[in-house]
Amino acid sequence: MQNVSRITLAQPAFDEEMAEAALHALQNERFVLGESVAKFEEEFSRYCGSKYGIATASGTAALTLSLLAVGVSQKEVITTPASFVATANAVIHAGGTPRFADISASTNTIDPDKVKGAISQATKAVIPVHLYGYPADMERLCSLAEQHDLLIVEDACQAHGATYNGRKTGTFGKAGCFSFYPSKNITVGGDGGMVVTDDSSIAEIVASLRDSGRAKGSKYDHVRLGFTERMNTVQAAIGRVQLKRLNGWNEKRLEIAKLYDGLLSDIEEVDLPPRGNDRIKPVHYMYVIRASQRDRLMKWLNDEGIECGVHYPVPIHLQPIYRKIYQFREGQFPNSERLCRDALSIPIYPGLSESSVRKVSEQIHRFYAQHHT
Repeated sequence: MQNVSRITLAQPAFDEEMAEAALHALQNERFVLGESVAKFEEEFSRYCGSKYGIATASGTAALTLSLLAVGVSQKEVITTPASFVATANAVIHAGGTPRFADISASTNTIDPDKVKGAISQATKAVIPVHLYGYPADMERLCSLAEQHDLLIVEDACQAHGATYNGRKTGTFGKAGCFSFYPSKNITVGGDGGMVVTDDSSIAEIVASLRDSGRAKGSKYDHVRLGFTERMNTVQAAIGRVQLKRLNGWNEKRLEIAKLYDGLLSDIEEVDLPPRGNDRIKPVHYMYVIRASQRDRLMKWLNDEGIECGVHYPVPIHLQPIYRKIYQFREGQFPNSERLCRDALSIPIYPGLSESSVRKVSEQIHRFYAQHHT
């Protein structure tokens, strides 16, 4: 039940059906890579429209193992600096070098024109990030990839169920990577991830890499330098229950986003998130506004009992470790930097009541009525 005294930014779902599924898995299956994991892989890949699903310990693991499977070692991988740092970290862990392309100011996703300008002879792959659940421009990105003989590995960690031209995100490239972190549209009671692919070789390599490099069907023959990045069976059991509800939850998020759109559209100091259209169907992992006086507004809302967040306050290229390794500097990717200065995530999740949405919107109106720029 929602705490009436405070409106939270997100609220992970966990109920009796999920608890029963988790307990059944504990009592009847192997704790790691049990029957529920295989079923979750099959059901999630079918939901996405892919042939294979490989469950992992996190979205970061899904990205890293996918990049290892497609072979980016000693190569450049183009992605966006407007994402969680794990997107670029995965490139480095897979032996590649991240190269950044700025976002489009209108969609917050990687700009295909900037990607084109970043391609070099060393470029092997592109990682589009479907930020906040809004699909990147996959038609143009796939066209670029085909023209320049590049691979696409999608970071769909925030876009479970989002579609582009009727096709679900995660299915356009050689592999699509998802996260089930507790704030996501579908969760597993902790960290978790999934790789989906139509390529049987990639599926086999990722499955081996997550399991200490084991050969398929063997216990002690190790054919790769692998990792321990498996999903546990209890989490898969919870994920299977949540998957059945994902479409309904996404529809509820869409309703909340439309309500926010109507209530906030008259505030000059606020830019609303990009809206979907006939081609693009977002799933609103976060409802992120661009707000003048962002930090003051966030404090105001928090003081009023409304939890907010910033996703993300520092673009990847300006993170201390990236400045140290690659000597990135401010001003190189202005749209990404501007998003990080202005972005404010306000509450959205399927259980959020209409009255709470109206309260959040009312408080944003009140703030700007008292703090004109």
